[in-house]
Amino acid sequence: MITVVIADRLGKGQNVAKGVEAAGGRAVVVPGMGADMRLGDVMQQENADMGISFCGSGGAGALTAATKYGYSERHGMRSVEEGVTAIQDGHTVLGFGFMDQEELGRRLTEAYIKKYGE
Repeated sequence: MITVVIADRLGKGQNVAKGVEAAGGRAVVVPGMGADMRLGDVMQQENADMGISFCGSGGAGALTAATKYGYSERHGMRSVEEGVTAIQDGHTVLGFGFMDQEELGRRLTEAYIKKYGE
């Protein structure tokens, strides 16, 4: 089972988590305001396979995780399709604008499993 860490600047992410779990993954939602800046730290603690960050710009948490831990990231995304393409391109840390949508979690998890297996 893959582990996906979800970190939202406003402390949200519960809908994305539902989608991750619907696709057969384990979701870890980082609590609290400014959670996106702790994405990489929680990914390390959880030995996570993928991380999803949300903020206004869609980049801060993903860039911080990449800089601190060397994760391959893509940021500034605004659609589910961009996220699926990023996974197909080999990125494991994804930065989005605010998109707490169940479909996003489900489709990203499915794309990850298709590319890497469970």
